[in-house]
Amino acid sequence: MIDSRNKLPAGTILDEYIIQKTLGGGGFSFVYLASHPERNKTVVIKEYFPHQLAVRNDDNSVSPISSKTAPRLQSGRTLFLQEAEILAHLSHPNIVNVTCFFHANDTVYMAMDFHPGVNLQSYIARHKGGLSSRFLLTVFPPLLDALSCLHQGGYLHQDIKPGNIYLRKGGNPLLLDFGAAHRRLLGRLFQSGQITTAGFTPIEQYRRNGYVGPWTDVYAIGASMRACIEGKSPQDTREREKKDKMRPAVQAYRKRYQRELLELIDWATELDPMLRPQTTEELRVALIKLDQENHLLQATTSTGASGH
Repeated sequence: MIDSRNKLPAGTILDEYIIQKTLGGGGFSFVYLASHPERNKTVVIKEYFPHQLAVRNDDNSVSPISSKTAPRLQSGRTLFLQEAEILAHLSHPNIVNVTCFFHANDTVYMAMDFHPGVNLQSYIARHKGGLSSRFLLTVFPPLLDALSCLHQGGYLHQDIKPGNIYLRKGGNPLLLDFGAAHRRLLGRLFQSGQITTAGFTPIEQYRRNGYVGPWTDVYAIGASMRACIEGKSPQDTREREKKDKMRPAVQAYRKRYQRELLELIDWATELDPMLRPQTTEELRVALIKLDQENHLLQATTSTGASGH
């Protein structure tokens, strides 16, 4: 449970920024809205604060809860800076832009561009699922393109979920939180203490000998698409492996969505990694092709109707 008493109060000065309010956070961080008075700029600042390892002191500094947590706190700072460095070197319109990162209060921070919008998880909850095919075909191809950029740089995201997807005006998506991103290794890979999210983490990420790759992020994208339809997280892959109760989307939602779209969601959420699209580009191309076919069909239908 996150103790909100540990957050920095409004008015706190960090480097050249002033904290305006707390936007949220997770198990390893707080996220703040801040301003830079001299530049007249609003930014988002993410603070490394692992709630099970650290405590906030009266002077706002961050220290380990005990001597036992100190090594983990230090290694976490290193990984946080790694995330900042990854993002600082990536340039893509659908990946959050890190403007700087710095040390303060015995912890580390990164400043990112601020965009008005809404978190996809909140958007799904507000609408109780049932988001349209148009919405899915607007939001997810750009995210897959952003992931292709990440993968080409030699990294995997490994924590894609609606909570890490931000919607700007017009449904223009932004991929957030690269705290679980790791450089790809040839062969089998296991990251101790890696971040997982029930319903969105594929089975290979849970296994010590799990073979992760672009197909790992593909599953999480497919699960996020399904959550947009269902309004809730899909069945966890560990449960699916024991007894798969997740009905194929082509069966469960055939009356509300076109079959071709549902088939792509089922393809992306195959339990067996080898049966999924092996690259994000493969799934992106299939979604774009479907979108183009839909537009062509609508144009043909409209022309036919106007001709009578």
